[in-house]
Amino acid sequence: MNIDMIRSAAMRLKGHALRTPLLNSAFLDEIAGRRVWIKPECLQHTGSFKFRGAYSALSALDPDTRANGVIAFSSGNHAQGVALAAKMHGTSAVIVMPSDAPQLKIINTRAYGAEVVLYDRETESRDEIGALLSAERGLTLVKPFDEPQVIAGQGTCGLEIAEDANAMGITNADVVVCCGGGGLTAGIALALEADAPTLRVRPAEPAGFDDVARSLRSGQIESNATKSGSICDAIITQQPGDLTFPILKRLCGPALVVSDDETLDAMAQAFLRLKLVAEPGGAAALAAALYRRDEIESDDVIVTISGGNVDPAMFTRALERL
Repeated sequence: MNIDMIRSAAMRLKGHALRTPLLNSAFLDEIAGRRVWIKPECLQHTGSFKFRGAYSALSALDPDTRANGVIAFSSGNHAQGVALAAKMHGTSAVIVMPSDAPQLKIINTRAYGAEVVLYDRETESRDEIGALLSAERGLTLVKPFDEPQVIAGQGTCGLEIAEDANAMGITNADVVVCCGGGGLTAGIALALEADAPTLRVRPAEPAGFDDVARSLRSGQIESNATKSGSICDAIITQQPGDLTFPILKRLCGPALVVSDDETLDAMAQAFLRLKLVAEPGGAAALAAALYRRDEIESDDVIVTISGGNVDPAMFTRALERL
């Protein structure tokens, strides 16, 4: 992985991905005790940053390989990103999704034209299902985070953060990123290393699924004991990626861990103050900025709202906390 791959991905994404802004609210600043800048990737195509990595990966494939179709594993956001990217490239996509994924994400993935194969994440192996389908149909696997071209695509988000921070005179800040397997976090960290080295990336994770936080503390990859049990479905992974973790270890500061209740509160505040719809996994970084203020030192904090694909019932649950 290197900055040239991220810059090349940015060129391929130009005119296809949306350039999201940095937003600010004085109300959020007051809660956090510092200036909070929001990178709303919930406004990206498919409602998530995942479109960046998916389009980057598909656009980098050999045309003949791409024409055979692709397969992906996802609880929803990578699924939708790959489904739309495949549709835009005129090829097919098969998405292996856990049966307990939010219904909105399953419905949307099918609406983008993908074939959805559901599995039980507690009793079935998505890897075995995917390997069988790949072998039968000649499909190319597009990994959700541990794939160079996916990381490169997510890194384009970091290029935009660096450019906007420079334009706004933000020279020292923690950049808090919602983190599952680490694709977005690693991509942003690589981009900032090149274009804004005084900005430090901090992963944000849900309590009980803080494998990145524990891995950064121990210096080696740590796993989660369970595969489900948090409302932050979008960022629940078994462990950091083999490609992403060395990048996180080298470039990131300590991770921040938030509770489900804090995440719901952050979702409500994002809607109330910025009129943004965030899903739980997409609001973890904002929750960390608002409710982990003693663990952040800089006067400015930049946070990703990485996705907005939330079921109405869950969003209502968040708003009822206001």
